[in-house]
Amino acid sequence: MQDNNLQLGDSGDLVRILQEKLKILGFYNAIITGDFGLATEAGVIAFQQTYDLEPTGVVNNEMWQLLFELTEVASPITLSEYPILEIGSSGPYVRELQTNLKTLLYYTGDINSYFDTETQLAVKRFQFHNNLTTTGIVNAQTWNSLNTLFGNLNECAISGTENNYITYIVEAGDTLYAIARRYNTTVDAIKELNNLTSNTLSIGQVLRIPSTNETTPTVTYTVKAGDTLYAIARKYNTTVDAIKSLNNLTNNTLSIGQVLQIPSNNETTPTITYIVKAGDTLYAIARKYNTTVDAIKSLNNLTSNTLSIGQILQIPSTNETTPTITYIVKAGDTLYAIARRYNTTVDAIKALNNLTSNTLSIGQVLLI
Repeated sequence: MQDNNLQLGDSGDLVRILQEKLKILGFYNAIITGDFGLATEAGVIAFQQTYDLEPTGVVNNEMWQLLFELTEVASPITLSEYPILEIGSSGPYVRELQTNLKTLLYYTGDINSYFDTETQLAVKRFQFHNNLTTTGIVNAQTWNSLNTLFGNLNECAISGTENNYITYIVEAGDTLYAIARRYNTTVDAIKELNNLTSNTLSIGQVLRIPSTNETTPTVTYTVKAGDTLYAIARKYNTTVDAIKSLNNLTNNTLSIGQVLQIPSNNETTPTITYIVKAGDTLYAIARKYNTTVDAIKSLNNLTSNTLSIGQILQIPSTNETTPTITYIVKAGDTLYAIARRYNTTVDAIKALNNLTSNTLSIGQVLLI
């Protein structure tokens, strides 16, 4: 077990937590600084005198225990059983921490029993969403909240198959209604699965979204001049409502270059998606993929050989290709972050999208 004693001259996150606890109980009225100065020492001594502890001015495990008992709703964890964990810690307690955080959807890394930066980030997210001091250090307060939440989870939800839900991290502008529409579910279903009592969301919040494995086969279609939802629906033997539902459209308005997912229940010619870059011609692309100009034009409803940089083409392919998804770049995205999110590599994304640099632009369409 790590030494939890604090005294005059110490500093750091534990001192900050001490000051917060003392402030809650009325024994510290100064600014919370994380530095154990004279005001903090005076608060400690006053606390010790009030609760019949030896007034040494030194915070030991006995005082920590009492502080948590007085400031936490649930019974605190015994410090002798659960050590403080931080960057560099390792062992079975770190494994338990990672396992619990992963079950609660705060941690997505490997259960490796080593407290690394990814584990610290998961701890900070957990602390932030549970109104704890966001230090990234797992103290008794964090252990207590973690184990309380973990213990209250429905056993079926914990042991259920991962295919019953997907994990979603809330972004700026998100609402439960918009998320529910996007994933073809309901607000009530999301709230029930996440034990939410209100519709309020916070950026970075981790949600479980109800999901099934069965998905409608789709093809990717890029809107061109003159297109209408009715015409596209007829072409692919589907309905306007099906296209609107799959793409979260609220009206029938389309824009040139807009990328749509189209429901498809028919076997279609295998294709790969290609994004036109400077210098490309239909002839060069056809040669590259062992097809013909006419085949590309027919598949993409092109009436001329003119191409534009960034244009998305479907290319006929007789070979099995790696399944892809379409991703639209948003503010703050990097190739590294996107690659980690989708369990792939930067080089793979660059190769698939014909990128020559790591620079991205907001609204850019990538194949992952």
